[in-house]
Amino acid sequence: MSPGLAPDPALAWALRLAGAGLLLFSAGHKLRSPQGFRAALEDYGVLPEPALSSLVRALPALEGGIGLGLLAPATARGAALGAAVLLLGYALAMGLALARGRRGIDCGCAGPAGEQTLAPALLARNGVLAGLFLLAACGPAPRALVPLDGVTILAGALSLSLLYAASDVALANRERLARLAERP
Repeated sequence: MSPGLAPDPALAWALRLAGAGLLLFSAGHKLRSPQGFRAALEDYGVLPEPALSSLVRALPALEGGIGLGLLAPATARGAALGAAVLLLGYALAMGLALARGRRGIDCGCAGPAGEQTLAPALLARNGVLAGLFLLAACGPAPRALVPLDGVTILAGALSLSLLYAASDVALANRERLARLAERP
């Protein structure tokens, strides 16, 4: 690994904590509403019917397992790589659905904004998130953490989480904002 790719350990921890929160929240959403999640997967129109039932059960478990794996130093790098692959897989499914003209359906993401319409911006969001997980998968630079790093880690994870929530709300409201902008 190139030393230039290794993030500072405080940044690596902040990325992992924020990513764990995102994945655990996402898994919880899917577990709370398996029928809604199944409906979103069906609307994508990219999976055969037999695969839907399995994915409705497997994806929340996978997200939860990866989220927990990000919190343990021994499994963090593999979990970060798994998170990147998972998000790229979601982006692929979104891209296929969009290519088939499936605009206007719920993306099934259900982030802080709730329901969101499937749109190309969500592919970009997943690409950015996958990139951050890949950075976390590089492993931290060789530097010992000091007590002040705890503040940096918590503030960084909170900032990343709030940035995600704000962008999620902005993406969810993009159509409404565009309509408002068109009014005289």
